Amino acid sequence: MATWVLSECGLRPLPPVFPRSTRPISCQKPSKSRFLSTNKGVPDLNLQARGLTCCSFRDRKWELGVSAPLKFATNEGEEEERTNGANNGVGEEVSEFDPSAPPPFKLADIRAAIPKHCWVKDPWKSMSYVVRDVIVVFGLAAAAAYLNNWVVWPLYWAAQGTMFWALFVLGHDCGHGSFSNNPKLNSVAGHLLHSSILVPYHGWRISHRTHHQNHGHVENDESWHPLPEKIFKSLDNVTRILRFTLPFPLLAYPIYLWSRSPGKTGSHFNPDSDLFVPSERKDVITSTICWTAMAALLVGLGFVMGPVQLLKLYGIPYAIFVMWLDLVTYLHHHGHEDKLPWYRGEEWSYLRGGLTTIDRDYGWINNIHHDIGTHVIHHLFPQIPHYHLIEATEAAKPVLGQYYREPKKSSPLPIYLIGELLRSMKKDHFVSDSGDIVYYQTDPTLSSSSTSQ
Repeated sequence: MATWVLSECGLRPLPPVFPRSTRPISCQKPSKSRFLSTNKGVPDLNLQARGLTCCSFRDRKWELGVSAPLKFATNEGEEEERTNGANNGVGEEVSEFDPSAPPPFKLADIRAAIPKHCWVKDPWKSMSYVVRDVIVVFGLAAAAAYLNNWVVWPLYWAAQGTMFWALFVLGHDCGHGSFSNNPKLNSVAGHLLHSSILVPYHGWRISHRTHHQNHGHVENDESWHPLPEKIFKSLDNVTRILRFTLPFPLLAYPIYLWSRSPGKTGSHFNPDSDLFVPSERKDVITSTICWTAMAALLVGLGFVMGPVQLLKLYGIPYAIFVMWLDLVTYLHHHGHEDKLPWYRGEEWSYLRGGLTTIDRDYGWINNIHHDIGTHVIHHLFPQIPHYHLIEATEAAKPVLGQYYREPKKSSPLPIYLIGELLRSMKKDHFVSDSGDIVYYQTDPTLSSSSTSQ
């Protein structure tokens, strides 16, 4: 099916075998002509050049600045490397794939492989998912309150916490503009969805935009990026344990909203934070007011139904939601069985950073949380609606080749991901302060203390 789509788009799939890099994986800076440069401007990537009229610049007003950058850096010789690399790779026996090597394709090649209808946003379909999830949320709460026994409550907490996470994903789509082409609808729906689970919509939307525009960059990425060695070694023992010893990292999100990650300053609630520019001040204030109103409503409900009942109906599901959020966002950027690179300086590019993200399979949860596990294509093209991500990923695979890592198949419940998280937390602690391509390193003391988890 993917081959047919590619042929219809006029693009012949590249060979799945890529030439092996002639240099070792190291932190030394390679020759300039081998890598993408982020310091040179290039002409705008015209999305209509491939016939994707639904993604024209005129239609991008609704995106709220959270989609792929309009310009991508390159340097001289990139096209020659892309062509020669593809041809020379045919017929060669490649024993090892280097994920840090520059890919033999461009972002435009991936875009052209994705069917046109995958870029179309249907506000009615998006709203239908909102209605579905809201009905389930209130239905679960009503059933748990009516039955009110300790056999039901644990099942309710797991189910409702997962539904809170599903609401978050829909609000996340609003922030990307993949919910609809209407910015007002995106903003209203996003505020209702995110405020209901104590997320400041615009504050988080803007920091998440920073994450997408700098994914895979050691210093500039926003969330769950590796700590530089100097910052890691400056952390006290308590902070190290809280960051790298389960279950504490799974409860990090509320703290991140207030104070961000180690080495960074600012708050998602403060319009004067360095997260934001002056033109975003009103947006941040609006979202902070909505968050405060929801917090006040919860306090009022606590007086009406009692704090224990509020804890059972909302508090514990909220904690489960936070765990889902931290688990999913972490494992989409960490924990792969192969070492994946992080970049800085001239080695980083939007495409190379996006190719280090990881798809995950969540079994039965895939549909519940709106297929957010199809993360590679989402990171490269966040304007694609969630209900088209699977098809877009399948169409892009022939172009991505070995740069796409197939996710492990999950059982109905993705219990295996806990093992992936444990292994990563024990070994992925910081990266070297030298070099433009870096890999995680392990602190032996912290690793041995984490083994007991």
